[in-house]
This record gives sequence, structure tokens and C-alpha cells, in this order.
Amino acid sequence: MPKQDFTYSQLQALHEISVALAKPGELEDSLKATLYILSDRLGMKRGMISILHRDLQEIHTLVQVGMDNSDINPVTYKMGEGITGRVVETGRPIAVPQLDKEPLFLNRSGLRRNLNRTDLAFLCVPIKYGDEVVGAISVDRAAQEDTDLSEEVRLLENVTNLIATRVQNRRVVEENRRLRDSSSLSNIRGQVLGSSPVMRQVRLLIAQVADSKTTVLLTGETGTGKGLVANAIHLSSPRKDYPFIKVNCGAIPESLIESELFGHEKGAFTGATQQRAGRFEAAGAGTILLDEVGELPAQAQVKLLRVLQEREFERVGGSKTIKTNARVITATNRDLEAEVAAGRFRADLFYRLNVFPIHIPPLRERGADILMLADHFTKIYSKEMGKDVSRIDTPSIDMMMAYHWPGNVRELENAVERAVLLATDGVIHSHLLPPSLQIKSVEARTKGRGKLEQLLAAYEMELIVDALKDAGGNQSRAAQLLGTSKRVIQYKVAKYEIDFRKFRSR
Repeated sequence: MPKQDFTYSQLQALHEISVALAKPGELEDSLKATLYILSDRLGMKRGMISILHRDLQEIHTLVQVGMDNSDINPVTYKMGEGITGRVVETGRPIAVPQLDKEPLFLNRSGLRRNLNRTDLAFLCVPIKYGDEVVGAISVDRAAQEDTDLSEEVRLLENVTNLIATRVQNRRVVEENRRLRDSSSLSNIRGQVLGSSPVMRQVRLLIAQVADSKTTVLLTGETGTGKGLVANAIHLSSPRKDYPFIKVNCGAIPESLIESELFGHEKGAFTGATQQRAGRFEAAGAGTILLDEVGELPAQAQVKLLRVLQEREFERVGGSKTIKTNARVITATNRDLEAEVAAGRFRADLFYRLNVFPIHIPPLRERGADILMLADHFTKIYSKEMGKDVSRIDTPSIDMMMAYHWPGNVRELENAVERAVLLATDGVIHSHLLPPSLQIKSVEARTKGRGKLEQLLAAYEMELIVDALKDAGGNQSRAAQLLGTSKRVIQYKVAKYEIDFRKFRSR
């Protein structure tokens, strides 16, 4: 990373922008404050921040400020169109020392309609979230004899580092809203929601296997929604009008599991006062989900293997062979291959179960799906509680996107349920989210330092936090992104009390 040799005024502007972005409130207000700071402190007038909508392949104005705000209209660019479109398309900044000599400049916003462009220099810098361009920031300033605008470009690149995460979060919110509107998503809990690439792959696998009789093995951490995927397979199959039976193998005592699955005859054991059909019989021609299948005891594993191979079984204490046509789906959060190697799970049963595996990714790997699911649960619990909670504010979105969600979708659902319960004005605010999502503010961690030291510390900390987010909490990777050593990052993380674990990707 280049040596930081900004002037005091530039550092002060960066600090004021950091403070403005840290304040609760709407994103537009924070971004407008950013543009006004650039204008008031550094003479960068008539600013505009644009956002790229990937699904539309269009660049839309997010905020803009100028001499006469009443004369400003929203602006849309196609990729490659004008200076803004070119910057977003290429990911490289453009600096124009004298605006009237730049044919790419379209003045579509009308901000400079009545100005002499000979007197203006123009800068446009991409906003990048990781390696992806998510938008652009553009400003102008008075033209000068010195045509070198590299310092101003570098300053704006540092501004984009501060705003990139929030612009990305807004983009995700709007893309999810358009996706939800176009697909008419309802409040059915059984839906497999998500527009992330990993969830599109899951839905593709569901579509491929649903019509068959193939046994499916669902794997993934606790709380990722394996039961919802199993239900989606059932509802997408020709068996959808037949029963969908769910069995939690880990919640049934070992002495009762065989009876629960296969039924028992009267007198088969103490307390068996009448004949009872098991879950496989209850499923009939439908689907049976064996959740936590890795918990099955050895004898039950043997009987399940027979069911999968021969499609038949006997009730406990009985001799009559019963045929089954039920479709079997199993789920586990265990590594069954490791269980086989350790001798705790039968290898032949594992190979029978692992015919068509589907891995359900953890929420921390699903990116944009976090906000779609949060909106989904907000609607559900608003309706259940009879409350009109219709919006999640920007600070809450920032917290949700930064959090690593060890409890996955279930933890997110619980967090939203709590927030809806506590909401009093129709909005989910950050202070309504669980304490585990709360992040200390920049100002609190730099309180008590001298003014210049505080400015430098605040700016340095923002850069480190953004790098940790991009690196998924990996301090070595964050050091590479910032062009420094891991030891320096570890020292700064301890100094500023940054909880890098919040950003971990695994």
C-alpha cells in the first residue's frame, strides 16, 4: 500500500466522512454528507455516487449534490456509457484536467449545464467491494495549471474504501427486492430462498433429483435449512400429494428408534400393549426424511440398509414382511466419511445414502441471501405478531452483513423475530438486534487520543476493518491487501480492539 502522505485537511475530511458513515440513519444521508464534506473541505464540487445493478446491467444515481438541487434529476447509464459507465465497466479511475476536452463526458445529470467546462477538472473513481466494482463516485474541482490529479484520485480511492461496504449492502437489498417482486415470493416457510450462486446450485440439484426415486443425502451445518430443502424436494416431486414424514434420529432413545421407524407388534416388548405402525408405513408412497441419520445405532443401521436395498422390513416382534415405496431423504451435520473411518457408521450404508449428495452452505457463504432471508422473516413475524414492521434500517443491514452467523439461518430467524417483537416504529433498528451482532463504534475505540492521533487512528482502523471484511477475518490475507505484514495487522487489531472473528468466513 502506498505511503499515506495526505495533508491535515485531507485527513480531517477522511475522518469526518468516517464519523458520518458511522452515525445511524439512512444510507443516502451518509453519502450526501460524504459529498458535502468533500465539497466544503477540499473544493470537490458537484459530486455524484452511483450504484451498479448487476441484474439490470445499469448504473443508477444513488445520491448527488450540486449548486441547485432542485435542478437535479436521477441519472442512469449503461455499462461503458459516458465517463461513469466506462469507469464502472473497466474498474479504473478517469481524471480529466479540463472537462471541455473530454468527449466521453455527457453531463446527463445537468449539474454543470450553466458552467464553463474549461474551468473544471473532473474525477471519477470506481467503488470496489473486494475485486468487484459496485459503483462509482465522481466530483469536479477548479481546473489548475498543474494537470496531475493523481493525489485527488488516491484520496477518492480511500473514500471509496470507506463507503464500499454500505454501497454493496444497498445493492444487495435492491437486487433482492427486485427478485422478490419478480418471483412473487410468499411467506411460506418451506421455500428455499436465496439468489446467491451456491443456493442457485442447490435449487438446480433439487430440480434434477425431485422427479426420481433416488435416495438423497443432505449435508451441512446445524441451522442451514436441510429440512426445508428436503421439503422442497418432496413438494417438487410426483409424491407431493402423499405424506412427508420427518424423523429426528438424534431425538429418539436408542431403545425406541427401531420401533419408531418400523413399528412393532403387540407384546413385542414391555409396554407394547397394541400393534403400532412405524414411520415408514406412515409415509406410504410419500417421502421420509431421516434427520441426523449419523445418530442411528448399529442395529437400526442394519435395518435401514435392508430397506434401501430390498424396500422391505418387519415390525419389531413381527414376522410379516412389509413392502415400502417411500422415497428416503437423509440429513446430517456430521462428516459421515469420518464416521465410517472411525467405525461408528456402516460403510455399506453410507454408500447407499450417498447416491445424490446435496451440500447446504452455511449462511456466511451466502452473501446476498442474508438480507433476502431477513426480509422474509420480518414479513413472517410481523404477520404473526400483528405488527406493521416493514423495513430494516441501514445500520442493521451493515451489522447483518458483517456478522459470521455461527447459528446459520436459524440464528438469523431468531434475531429477526426478537427485533420484530421489540420494534415500536415499524423499523428494525440496530439496537434491537442481539448483542452478538453489536460492533463497537470507531469513536468509542479512539476516545481520549489527541486530535491528529485520533484522525489517523480512525482512518487506519477503518482501512483495517474493511480489509478484514474482504479477507473473511484472515489477518494474513488482510495484511496482503494492505501491503503490510501479518505482525503489523495483529498489533493494530489488538491496539484498536477489533474483533476480527466477526468477519471469519469459516
